[in-house]
Amino acid sequence: MFFEIQNTDKYSDARTGIIKTDHGKFETPVFMPVGTAGSVKGVLHDTLINDIKASIILGNTYHLYLRPGIEIIEAAGGLHKFINWNLPILTDSGGYQVFSLAEKRKIIEQGAEFRSHIDGSVHLFTPEKVVEIQRTLGSDIMMAFDECTPYPCDKNYAKKSLELTNKWLKRGYSHFTNTSPLYNHNQYFFPIIQGSTYEDLRKQSAEEVLSYNFVGYAIGGLSVGEPDDIMYRMISVINDLLPEEKPRYLMGVGTPSNILEAIALGIDMFDCVMPTRNGRNGMLFTRNGIINIRNEKWKNDFSLIDEESDCFVDKKYSKAYLRHLFVADEMLGPIIASIHNLAFYMWLVETARNKIEEGVFSQWKNNILFDISKRL
Repeated sequence: MFFEIQNTDKYSDARTGIIKTDHGKFETPVFMPVGTAGSVKGVLHDTLINDIKASIILGNTYHLYLRPGIEIIEAAGGLHKFINWNLPILTDSGGYQVFSLAEKRKIIEQGAEFRSHIDGSVHLFTPEKVVEIQRTLGSDIMMAFDECTPYPCDKNYAKKSLELTNKWLKRGYSHFTNTSPLYNHNQYFFPIIQGSTYEDLRKQSAEEVLSYNFVGYAIGGLSVGEPDDIMYRMISVINDLLPEEKPRYLMGVGTPSNILEAIALGIDMFDCVMPTRNGRNGMLFTRNGIINIRNEKWKNDFSLIDEESDCFVDKKYSKAYLRHLFVADEMLGPIIASIHNLAFYMWLVETARNKIEEGVFSQWKNNILFDISKRL
């Protein structure tokens, strides 16, 4: 996988770069819309590409394995063909979903045994099986199988969990190197750095993954309830050890302010369900702050959703109309809000890239953080 750093910020560790895969290239920092089950909820592919400007999306091994099933995706020729998406795809290993099924799963040396949230059927994910599933999916970037610890987490548990994640990494990477892609394009394997909120464990995890020759690195187990300052400290500890010439992916993060702070710490790749999930519930992220569109105050506000935005929904619809759609329980409301939020996240990382190139990222970040975080 080709990764090249193009610009760096003078006053932080922020950088811009470019990643090339067989399905195309994308610029970093990048935000990846989450297409958990093969779709970004409520958003057409043409809208993602042409209006939101998405250059890579994320799919999930756990959900696609359960539904529609790996056999169907393989018969279609892989996930790209099944969903008709010709740009890069990254797949999560399912480790976080197994973590979220705390009452329905059992962690053992072999892997993770869990009950489907759909029908209660019992399944076993091993590091090897997760690689095989992702080979069948055909994602451009696949993730190692790991255990994501909760917050707060007892240090003894976190230590044992990390030891297990390291064992799973060794097995998973071995299986990756001993198997080949199914669809005539290259696939790349990222490890996931764990260790909860303990600096020494995070350092151990980083040192462990550095003993291999990976093309990129993911940071997991954050944004699971810990305070932001702890999350930022863990990112800083890890990034101080990771090689500068490899991409860094912060999994499942987060709010717009989280993303800007993580960019400043040297993170290149992000994903999060927040733009679409919060959008479906009426929360809009804007340049001027956060809007709860259901609030009475927007009932007679006929101004555009975001007059500064280039996204087509922001130029067409008023706040009053969008509020009406939510109050009337019309499905168009969550669709418009999801498109708006995704476009805002894309604007945020694109502007961050531009400010890094111009040499004014840190000043811009510090100025905009208050505005985008306040409640309107």
